[in-house]
Amino acid sequence: MSNDAEAAQGSIEDQGPVEISPELARQIENKRDDLLEKFELHDEFAPEVVEEAEERVQDVEQEIQDELDERADMRPLPTWTTDPVDAQDFDDAISVLERDEEYVVWVHIADVTHYVHPGSEMWDAAMDRGNTIYLPGYTIHMLPPVLAETVCSLVPEEDRLAHTVEMHLDKDDLSYRNIEIYKSVIHSDERLTYKETEARLEDEDAPLHDEISLVFELADQMHEQRKEEGSLVLNPRRDRAHTIIEECMLKANKAVTHELMWNRGVEAMYRVHPQPSPDEWDDALREIQELDGVSIPGDSWDDPRKAVNATLEQAPERQLGKIQWAVMKVMPRARYMNDPFGGHHALNFEIYGHFTSPIRRMSDLVNHWIVYQNDVPENLVELCDHASDQQKAGESAEREYRDFLEEIGLDPDAVNNRGIEIVEPDE
Repeated sequence: MSNDAEAAQGSIEDQGPVEISPELARQIENKRDDLLEKFELHDEFAPEVVEEAEERVQDVEQEIQDELDERADMRPLPTWTTDPVDAQDFDDAISVLERDEEYVVWVHIADVTHYVHPGSEMWDAAMDRGNTIYLPGYTIHMLPPVLAETVCSLVPEEDRLAHTVEMHLDKDDLSYRNIEIYKSVIHSDERLTYKETEARLEDEDAPLHDEISLVFELADQMHEQRKEEGSLVLNPRRDRAHTIIEECMLKANKAVTHELMWNRGVEAMYRVHPQPSPDEWDDALREIQELDGVSIPGDSWDDPRKAVNATLEQAPERQLGKIQWAVMKVMPRARYMNDPFGGHHALNFEIYGHFTSPIRRMSDLVNHWIVYQNDVPENLVELCDHASDQQKAGESAEREYRDFLEEIGLDPDAVNNRGIEIVEPDE
């Protein structure tokens, strides 16, 4: 999935691209080239990588048909994707069912490792790049778009190969009754944007209304549980569509990494997030408490994460960014590690890792391979370190690029959401 920003939920189509002069376009391109060089990032793919990708998108329908004998056929199950309006690829889809004693949630993830695996040119390129980098209005891909946006994209009304995480959840507390992870063939019924998902929730007669309503009820309950258990929620005012996607993906990621650690005992690319020191948390809470119109509820000071959650829910809209920044300043950087212990402090998960975005994150791609093979790449520790470093480089490049756009008078969010059109100045 690409960036979650959807700018007023659909207004992108209405506003049209940001218009700039050819001279400004050259400045932006030069800045981008400078950042790529500075952070050692790669944009264009080597010819052998592109050639391999183009070969893998041949005879797609027949290849998927041939795979049916070896995979679970999930095509009859109502299934849909939810992504920003400007998304270029769709790597996760959802199905849901209510039974007498349980709910079943299926999170279907594009089976990228069917096409990209150790020994392939695309695998080596992905391991080198580490992740897709989303600069405002410009994407630096981890995988060749000719593959990522076609056979690996769970487009509607097409059969696609997937890696399905099937979660049986207890009706009382949504704990895992059973987890199954397997290769599948799916058929997405619809590609929905966040705005369209909200509309489906409102319209009782709309297709998928019942399924989306059910999964929102579950996601909302998951969200409240996480907050009660001490998971940090820096964006408490999300719409319902974003809540569905975030909570279902968190639940699936958590399910996979628990399966790998507790049931299989194998190493993987776990996401480890250290906690700030008590003094650092005190500094952050003091900074938040001093903001105009902001007060930390007295009963939440004992757990800084709960204190921040409670404060964000009550704070004026104008102070949300400052509260979030106060927290981010003291948060250590999360890293990928082959050992999960230490846990994920911000989420308050004992074990966590990534699985749901193999098109855009190397960690997820590696974890797909480990789940499938029940074995790890020999250089796993090196891959963990490299993925962490590349994520840091990508975030730094994005921050500098956004700052540059502001310096030349452009709104980075407008550029990101609406794109750019080069317009010759009037004579």
